[in-house]
Amino acid sequence: MTSRRQLLSTVLVTVVTAGCGASPAARFYTLAATATAPDQVEAGTDSAAKRYAVVVGPVSIPGEVDRPQFVVHVAANRVALDEFNRWAAPLNDGIARAVAGNLSTLLATPDVATASLANFNAAYAVNIDVQRFDSTPGESALLDAVWTVRGFASGTTRAGRSVVSKTVSDKGFEALAATHSQLLGSMSNDIAAAIRAVAESESATPHPDAAKSAAQDNGRKSGRK
Repeated sequence: MTSRRQLLSTVLVTVVTAGCGASPAARFYTLAATATAPDQVEAGTDSAAKRYAVVVGPVSIPGEVDRPQFVVHVAANRVALDEFNRWAAPLNDGIARAVAGNLSTLLATPDVATASLANFNAAYAVNIDVQRFDSTPGESALLDAVWTVRGFASGTTRAGRSVVSKTVSDKGFEALAATHSQLLGSMSNDIAAAIRAVAESESATPHPDAAKSAAQDNGRKSGRK
């Protein structure tokens, strides 16, 4: 009887071990910066580049994709969570870091960071509100985001919306993550253009303190005459 119990215990342990070994390991993915330097930056003709200091964030994302798992579309009104393919970091953090990396390249400045990591006095702030972050393995990825750029010195704000989609090269999740990275690169181009526009408007508009100082100087000159 004892031998039979020992045999049954051994068989049970073997079955449980085999079952555990059959479970696939989870894979983790990141979003990457994909931008390349524009020709004018490479040639050193962007005179404002060294003055750019940008903080990216906060980034908000839809509740349905605010989770570690990939949320994939399987029908017109149905999604599924893939337990074995996950983001390596919270998705909003991954988006913020990828956009910050893109802007650093596009604006040719090291002074671009996410809101939680910025250790410099920023001149511009970028807020991003992601409306859609759709993933369909083997078919397409879509990004729909509203964003704003604000200049701290003048309070000037530019807002825009980037809606971009792209066919996914294959059914793997690595290709899906890479495609989303490319979509973020496209949105980053729009944001970089808005930052340059805000910078140009600030340089064309005298600072209120400078205008006040000039008026005082003119008053003193008039008084001496």
